[in-house]
Parts: sequence; C-alpha cells; structure tokens
Amino acid sequence: MRKTNLLNTKIANAVSEIGHTQWLTIGDSGLPILDDGRKIDLSVVRGLPKFIDVLAATLSEMKVQKVYLASEITKENTDQLSNIKDLLDDDVEIVWITHDKLKEMSRSQNNIASIRTGEITAYSNIVLESNVDFVGEAIK
Repeated sequence: MRKTNLLNTKIANAVSEIGHTQWLTIGDSGLPILDDGRKIDLSVVRGLPKFIDVLAATLSEMKVQKVYLASEITKENTDQLSNIKDLLDDDVEIVWITHDKLKEMSRSQNNIASIRTGEITAYSNIVLESNVDFVGEAIK
C-alpha cells in the first residue's frame, strides 16, 4: 500500500506519468469530458466527492507551476476560488481564461487526464500545469 496520501490508482498513475508543462484537469460534475481513455470519473452522487477535496489530494502529490481558472469563478463562485488559492503554493501562477478556453484545454493532447468530481457549484474546474521537482527526497 502507498505511504502517501493519494490512494486512487488512476490519479496516482496520471501524476506519475505527467511530464513538465503537461496538464491535468479536475472538474465539477458538469464539465464535459471526452471518454477517450483519459477520463477519471470519481462522481458518486451530487456533491460527492467535492472538487476541493480531490484538488487537495492531487496537489499533495503533484508539483504544479501554473493553474488555469475560468475568469467567471471570480464573480460566480468566490468561496471556491478562495479555497483553491488556499491550497496553492506561493510560487504557482494563476492564469485567467474563459470557461470555454478551459474546456478546450481539457480536450487537448497536452492534457493527460481529466478528473470528474461530484461537485455541483459553478466553475469548479481547474487545469494544473506540471512542474519539475528536483528538491524532493532521494532514495535512501
């Protein structure tokens, strides 16, 4: 069994396989995700699991240099935006894009996986851009 926080094998595999500047998308229950082998559907019922919980678990294992958020979240879901910002490291850049552009990015070949949550609040979607982590602990 893994020693780290992230137990979902599909998400753990996606984080393990991602390369520098590739993307991983986490979305709410309404984000249209292509079922092309890159879809990771975690939704159980409306509201479960929560977007922010899946984001927190993913960020516990993934080094991120940039995130892409729909600019609509700044007016339509300020609580979720605050929760997202609380989870991001200080050196992570936030790039504001339209919701349509975010959906487009989630379908790009650069996006290695899209995770569907049970979240039912507006614009609870994020694209994470991978960074490299050369300061991690070496094998003992």
